[in-house]
Amino acid sequence: MTVRLAAATLAGALLIAQLLVGRVVRADDLVAEPDSYRTENYRAPVPTTLAGARVLSTQDTETIWRAKSAAFIDVLPRPPKPKNLPAGTVWREQPRQDIPGSIWLPDTGYGVLAPATEDYLKRGLAQASGGDAGRLLVFYCLADCWMSWNAAKRALTYGYRNVAWYPDGTDGWSRADLPLQQTQPEPRPEE
Repeated sequence: MTVRLAAATLAGALLIAQLLVGRVVRADDLVAEPDSYRTENYRAPVPTTLAGARVLSTQDTETIWRAKSAAFIDVLPRPPKPKNLPAGTVWREQPRQDIPGSIWLPDTGYGVLAPATEDYLKRGLAQASGGDAGRLLVFYCLADCWMSWNAAKRALTYGYRNVAWYPDGTDGWSRADLPLQQTQPEPRPEE
């Protein structure tokens, strides 16, 4: 009888914990932080950590944004213009909605960067940080997007000491009903 009562009490406590948390976190839900950059399947569940960087919630990110105490860097890729468009076809890029005040450095979150893209990222980070390797840099793109994880990890290898990663990106920002603004990417030298 006592064992049944203990089991029922434990089951009830687990049910209450599940309701309070909102969902059960299972061991297979957790994504291990890789040793290197992610080089494929960029839209997939991401780790909860990034060694050497802070991982921010939406509330943390909003607090930093409102205090204007960081440079925000979006690394979402820019959709390429189709190569075989018939002559006279109008090409309209899809607008990007960003956290206001962000710098958009598209295509800089891939696992492997061409030298020109890596140079573009380095110049963009120098601009965003004002040349201060200790300035807080917040990297993001979309939820479950490895691009921002890769870019934040890469910034650490460049010597930036105050790196933060916002894994929910503009998806989480929008869900919290925070402001977004349409933006254009930072120009590349070849543009």
